[in-house]
Amino acid sequence: METGQQSLNEMLLIRREKLKKLIEKGKNPFIIEKFDYSHHSEYIKAKFEELEGQEVAVSGRIMSRRGHGKVSFMDIQDAQGRIQIFAKLDNLGEEEYEDLSYLDIGDIVGAVGNVFKTQTGEVSIKASKVILLTKSLQILPEKFHGLKDQDLRYRQRYVDLIVNPEVKDTFILRSKIIKAVREYLDERGFLEVETPILSTVAGGANARPFATHHNALDIDMYLRIANELYLKRLIVGGFEKVYEMGRMFRNEGMSPKHNPEFTNMELYQAYVDYEEIMRLTENLFAYVAEKTLGTTKINYQGTELDVAPPWQRMDMAEAVKKYTGVDFSLINTDEEARAIGKAKGIEVKASMTRGHIISEMFEEFVEEHLIQPIFITGHPVEISPLAKRNPDDPRITNRFEAFINTWELANAFSELNDPIDQRERFEQQAEQKESGDEEAHPMDTDFINAIEVGLPPTGGLGIGIDRMIILYTNQPSIRDILLFPTMKPIED
Repeated sequence: METGQQSLNEMLLIRREKLKKLIEKGKNPFIIEKFDYSHHSEYIKAKFEELEGQEVAVSGRIMSRRGHGKVSFMDIQDAQGRIQIFAKLDNLGEEEYEDLSYLDIGDIVGAVGNVFKTQTGEVSIKASKVILLTKSLQILPEKFHGLKDQDLRYRQRYVDLIVNPEVKDTFILRSKIIKAVREYLDERGFLEVETPILSTVAGGANARPFATHHNALDIDMYLRIANELYLKRLIVGGFEKVYEMGRMFRNEGMSPKHNPEFTNMELYQAYVDYEEIMRLTENLFAYVAEKTLGTTKINYQGTELDVAPPWQRMDMAEAVKKYTGVDFSLINTDEEARAIGKAKGIEVKASMTRGHIISEMFEEFVEEHLIQPIFITGHPVEISPLAKRNPDDPRITNRFEAFINTWELANAFSELNDPIDQRERFEQQAEQKESGDEEAHPMDTDFINAIEVGLPPTGGLGIGIDRMIILYTNQPSIRDILLFPTMKPIED
């Protein structure tokens, strides 16, 4: 009894045999270097009245084909859509018409012919020439969405894009969103810059880095987890508005919102505070939505969201009180805070302070309620090693995180520019790292030196561009908005 795998192997062998015969006939498609097409499919359909009867040249991948003796039809798919090719023995001649028998679904062809409508009213091309440009040696799945192994779409994105061309729309929108972010900042005088991806210190955030080794210098180096510290150095050097958009790398878990490499945007503006950056953030999100979607109202997986400013604002401790009933303004010692944390089921370590407990309580009990756009402020200094302290309450910082749909999409603060305070915080972070916290911030003596030279009052912002794109494209996972997401290799 023939198995499905045997049948598949035979079909693959047939394709190779067809290629072999074409080569023997002196018609090897792989020696063809170019094909000059004149129009795309959707343009021809839209401009049919102008193009009817005119000769055009199109190219694309065969997605279906059928024959009736001396007449053959095939649908080819190009960058815009599909169009039907009508091939007739009388028009092509015997030899060229016979060559159509060597074609398979998945092959890439070029066709020349006149534009017309069939009896059924379908805009088509009456071919005078069909040229095989690439022979496909694999077999396209018929119903890609129906595959049991869903992650094959991510592993073989090239097949996904062929069989599900609507997927392209997501990535076209992704490109427009990134372009709109740049437009917003460029129009407001920000300078786009580039900073190192490889560095000897992985700073600017609390995260575990990817480590590598530079052989020539014989030193360990790290892929950047953030570009914050380099951008601040530029503010020290005299630039007043800078930003960078690019890949960051964090050696952490994977989820629908997390990929080990991701796109982030950070900006820094001299002589403004986090309140000014807050206004910039909500206006930026609204601008990008209007520019790419035509509205500030977003429907994400059935949830209606509106990114129009102004966004709600709430202090972190107030949010914890609202959703847990615990009022941390009445809790002043670390011991009291740890006891409250344990009572609430938080995993409490002996090294945790009051600020750590507030942060853990917020993550555990508050984030799930933050659906509409909101700024959370008043972060404890223990979890904000690069933010300026609040002068009225030095236990917290002048920082905000922007949440939409329960996700953190932006992080910003009035930048800490006191080098003495900064050194002390780095030293505290170093102690946490020694006690086992792999995500604690490392000491960066050159950055300390930079702000000793003098960092003006500065507002900074980081936006998770991929998360913004997930929301604006209404996709369920970060894998759906990355062309080639990180995947565990399939074992042979």
